[in-house]
Amino acid sequence: MSVDGWNTLLVLGGIRSGKSEFAESLVADAPTVRYLATAQAGDPEDTEWATRLGAHRARRPGSWTTEETADDPRRLADVIATAGPNETLLVDDLGGWVTVLLDPAHQPADDTATVTELAAAIRASAARIVLVSPEVGLSLVPTTPLGRAFTDALGAANRAVADACDAVVLVIAGQPSWLKPTAAPRAAVPAQAGPGQAGEPAPAATNGAPPTRPAGAPEAALPEVFTPAVAPTPTPAPAEESAAWAAPTMALPMVATGLVIQPGMELPMPDDYAGPQAVDRLATLDVPGAGLGVLERVVGFAGATQGTATPAPWSSVRVLLLHGDHAGGAAAGAVPGESARRARQARAGRGALARLAAESGASLQVVEAPASAPMEDGPTLTADEVESALRYGWRLAEQAADAGVQLLVLAACGAGTEAAAAAVLAATAGAEPPAVLGRVVTEAGEIDDAAWMVRCAAVRDALHRTRRSPREAKDVLAELGGGDIAVATGVLLGATARRVPVLLDGPVGVAAGMVSRDLAGQARHWCLLPDHGGQPAVRLAADVLGLTPLLDLRLGLGEGATALATLPLLRSVLALAATLPVHPSLGGEPEDDEEFVEPEPAGPGPTTTEPEFAEPEPAGPGPTTTEPEFAEPEPAGPGPTTTEPDERVAVPESPGRRAD
Repeated sequence: MSVDGWNTLLVLGGIRSGKSEFAESLVADAPTVRYLATAQAGDPEDTEWATRLGAHRARRPGSWTTEETADDPRRLADVIATAGPNETLLVDDLGGWVTVLLDPAHQPADDTATVTELAAAIRASAARIVLVSPEVGLSLVPTTPLGRAFTDALGAANRAVADACDAVVLVIAGQPSWLKPTAAPRAAVPAQAGPGQAGEPAPAATNGAPPTRPAGAPEAALPEVFTPAVAPTPTPAPAEESAAWAAPTMALPMVATGLVIQPGMELPMPDDYAGPQAVDRLATLDVPGAGLGVLERVVGFAGATQGTATPAPWSSVRVLLLHGDHAGGAAAGAVPGESARRARQARAGRGALARLAAESGASLQVVEAPASAPMEDGPTLTADEVESALRYGWRLAEQAADAGVQLLVLAACGAGTEAAAAAVLAATAGAEPPAVLGRVVTEAGEIDDAAWMVRCAAVRDALHRTRRSPREAKDVLAELGGGDIAVATGVLLGATARRVPVLLDGPVGVAAGMVSRDLAGQARHWCLLPDHGGQPAVRLAADVLGLTPLLDLRLGLGEGATALATLPLLRSVLALAATLPVHPSLGGEPEDDEEFVEPEPAGPGPTTTEPEFAEPEPAGPGPTTTEPEFAEPEPAGPGPTTTEPDERVAVPESPGRRAD
């Protein structure tokens, strides 16, 4: 919905600068928008003013709701303060609000306190808020007291609201210029929580200084957290910046011109030949033992989706955390506000999902899905809301592909998601709700049978209510699925159109996979299910979709956490398959065949290797060469200088001759 990093935004601009159109474009893809109109009706004879207001109304989509706040200036702060985390508010504009605030009909009033109250409500709100306001700081000082009072009050309001908002943008001649950083500083998260610290937030900064870490402790990485952004018409990324399997398809321009998502869409299929070739290639590698086992399917899946027999590990991964609550019996046993707390925690880079994303080097995008009405009483969404949610999810996948993301991880947190998924499975696969609806576990780890029975009854009543309703994809989403499953279905379709694989993990993901079959049967071929998590709904949907789980870890950390926990293993398998050489017996490069290499001598010595037996060096001076097999020992005393042969007989001395 916005550029990266903001939840509340102030759009400033002069008269006819295009500020309102820009603000509306930022929330155009949101499933529902509450438009807070602050201007007074004006003089009935002022046709030009009525024309302006009519043009504003004509631009608003039919799914938006309009609320007038001109009667009471303080009501604007009340609406913002009570808005839920899954709501999107557009306030247009603060100039009209200040005009009403200064109206004598509302005097006496403490204008400064009212502005402060509005800023505090914006700062504390969990909703997505875009506020529009005229910029009066560049104009001349008015010559009338009333004009000066208006500019002073509006200037003070703009400053207070700008300080409360995450980001501020100035629109000049239709061109936005960002004034305030769009990514707020994030607090450090300890690499490992010590005793008594599990689940606690990171310590806050003191006096503007960053929080301290224990001496010698490594600084923990935080995931890159995004919020949905509305981008201009997508263009293909350069070849050197994006992977080949994220290339745009013919379906992409259709989205920019108003694609209607309908059954029977022709979307791309993975490569039928590259996947089997990647698996066959594993048999030729120099792999010890029995090989990769069931993880061979990961190599085949990556090869098919990347279109190559040597797939590479996914380097750019994005987690889409869908937050949308279901009202009524579907949420029986859920702690009120818990899902919203989890979403805020993830958006701040904390919690199990954010920690796993940081360890895997994945970015995290928290997506607010429209809230779903009780399924047992009536449709969970209107037809227009379903269309908006599908296009919204498609757009999220497109944005990820445009950013070079190579793998999406679909996650969800919301009250009642398990019951909604069970209802979808019952409608699309003929499942019995009690058989696919998992047990309700309390915060204390206890099984709540009463809450489980309430959920079963809600699904039963919803199925009875819709027993004669069509079972087409959009009808199932409107009657039973709700906002999060509708957005997830759009994500799967958009990812398929852009050839981006998706890791499914949990009831919302597999329910979206079931619905997407009727819209585009190719979508399931781009999905990989790392684990079933012991959930009966996931087991059944996996069988119907033909998705065989790879592992059986049974982690209970929330939907999406198991996929992130297994991501390093999947990457390691792909790295092995891509880098191991071919076995020498099958034509691979032979290794060095020399059995033994003589080490270099520690000190000076001969430069060549001696024969099998080398005569030891004499203790004292001697010949420089090696003697024959037997060497005559030196005589003990004086004697001849040479040794006579054994066969020669010594001649005796003649008589009378004296020896020398």
